[in-house]
Amino acid sequence: MTTKRDDIMTSIAREVLDIPTLDTRRSDSLDFHDIAVWRVKEALERAFEAGQRDTGPRRFECPACGRTIDIKTIK
Repeated sequence: MTTKRDDIMTSIAREVLDIPTLDTRRSDSLDFHDIAVWRVKEALERAFEAGQRDTGPRRFECPACGRTIDIKTIK
């Protein structure tokens, strides 16, 4: 069973890195890839952005006053 995270990583691998699967296939020609650094950078940027979208406001209780505080991400 795949998770949402697995689906996102596989999608990025396919779209940006031209890697069809992240499953180990036990073959050097299928498991090792030459990838330009700018493509790795783009893949990392997409992964970061996906994480930012998936992270909603976080709620904390202020230890001093007991009020609930929402911490939101800045874009």
